[in-house]
Amino acid sequence: MLALDPRVVDVVWAAVEPLIPEREEVFHPLGCHRPRIPDRDVFEAVLFRLVTGCSWDVAGRLGKGGETVLRTRYNDWNAQGVFDRAVAEALEGYDRVVGIDLSDASVDASIHKAPCGGEGTGKSPVDRGKSGWKWSILADRDGIPVAWAADAANRNDCTLLEPTLADAARRGRLLDVETLHLDRGYAGNPVAQTCRSHGINNIVRTPKRRPGTARGQPSTDPLGMRWTIERTNSWLSNFGQLRRSTDRNTKARLGQLALAITIIIAIKLIKKADKWNPS
Repeated sequence: MLALDPRVVDVVWAAVEPLIPEREEVFHPLGCHRPRIPDRDVFEAVLFRLVTGCSWDVAGRLGKGGETVLRTRYNDWNAQGVFDRAVAEALEGYDRVVGIDLSDASVDASIHKAPCGGEGTGKSPVDRGKSGWKWSILADRDGIPVAWAADAANRNDCTLLEPTLADAARRGRLLDVETLHLDRGYAGNPVAQTCRSHGINNIVRTPKRRPGTARGQPSTDPLGMRWTIERTNSWLSNFGQLRRSTDRNTKARLGQLALAITIIIAIKLIKKADKWNPS
């Protein structure tokens, strides 16, 4: 997977490293304590877990560090907002270099497994009632995620629209949305009212299935810009820890989601750099 390509790891680490607060060096009076594992080694182990979906113990075996060290360091960085600031910088950089085009934006949710349960999980309607979680993404015309929210798998997509748009407003991106593309699940007046309350008046929704059309039969209705958000969700679903989250709280899952989006943006920028400056 490109997320573990050395160039991508170096680029993402270059963005994350300055955001990690400096830690005061603690010296043991007898000078016999274990040396602290470098942050770079911990970061690579965090990437191994995100990409493969393995446990902290296996991530430590693939990289360096014990299970407790990796989990503690990740939770500390996440609580200090390291990954939130990293993805914000990635979005700003992409906007400067390429440009975020929200003239046609799209929103959709995606359900995935959460076998360990915990906060922000619920019975999955597509997995025989097993524990699951769901994310909701607002993507631009090219599928770049610009805002997101997460909740339990049994929450309706419509209920996640409000926090997703609120996150876009918090990031200063909502005013740029001209047309919002939604699928047929976002039907009803409450969805239109939610969009209008956020200043979005132009909504394009996939029409309902025509009478007489059998379930599973291909639809002839145009998708419009809906395919971009489907592709974005497929990008994120390639990360094992998002596809099958073993974190027990929403904050940890949002940190993983932010790091995954940072990686996706880094890959896009590297590909464009290679295209513009072929070797």
